[in-house]
Amino acid sequence: MINSYASLDDAGVAIAAARAGADVVRTMYGQRLTHIDKGAGDFATAADVEAEKAILGVIRSVRSDDAVLGEEGGQQGAAEAVRQWLVDPLCGTLNYAVGNMLVAVNVALRDGAAAVADPFSAEIFFTDGETARVRRDGAEAQLAPTSASQLVDVNLDPPFPSAPGFRAVDLLAHPGFVERFRPRVVSTTLALAWVAAGKRAAYVTDGGDLSGSVHFAAGIALCQAAGCVVTGIDGAPIGQAGRGLVVAADIETHGLLMSMIRSRS
Repeated sequence: MINSYASLDDAGVAIAAARAGADVVRTMYGQRLTHIDKGAGDFATAADVEAEKAILGVIRSVRSDDAVLGEEGGQQGAAEAVRQWLVDPLCGTLNYAVGNMLVAVNVALRDGAAAVADPFSAEIFFTDGETARVRRDGAEAQLAPTSASQLVDVNLDPPFPSAPGFRAVDLLAHPGFVERFRPRVVSTTLALAWVAAGKRAAYVTDGGDLSGSVHFAAGIALCQAAGCVVTGIDGAPIGQAGRGLVVAADIETHGLLMSMIRSRS
């Protein structure tokens, strides 16, 4: 197994790790799974834990000096490591736990390569940090964002750190939003990959600095490499001073969403 990964570049490692996690998620789907309470209504399942183990197995086999921040296992490796992998082994746990297949496996090297795997479509969206592509059934294609669908995913999950200044539910009630767009609530960051791939026009979520989040880092990297417009909900570049995300397929869509957000604020 080690030899099969030894020659991979960082994008290849991200793809292999995401695929390993996706294989676990797909295999365990539909089983009666133990729930692990994480507080505040959040939980993990045995599938989250086992998928993260599979992902770490790939990373450790060829990048043993790198640090890893995992959704379930926390920080692993040297705190001073120059390179850190961000791992969300099953984004959309609640969906998964009730038999909904809208989930993602996210693996990202901070400020580098990243991959998002859809365990049930067998699609793997990935970037080497410069270009963004999708792989399925052995074929690859470049990701091409477009707002043609007019579908916008809005994350309605708590917490809501920017309320009352910004509340996602207010955006949905904006007259201009319903005239131009059609709302969707997927409840997984797979929706970010869909923006990069042209399956969604945009994605909006509240939050703090999400650039280093295990949930969002891989999707953000994909969207940036694909040429999407990526900012915080205040229009500022994402980073330590950022708040949430507005990711759009093009400048026009981003501008429309920002004008609606500002008018509701």
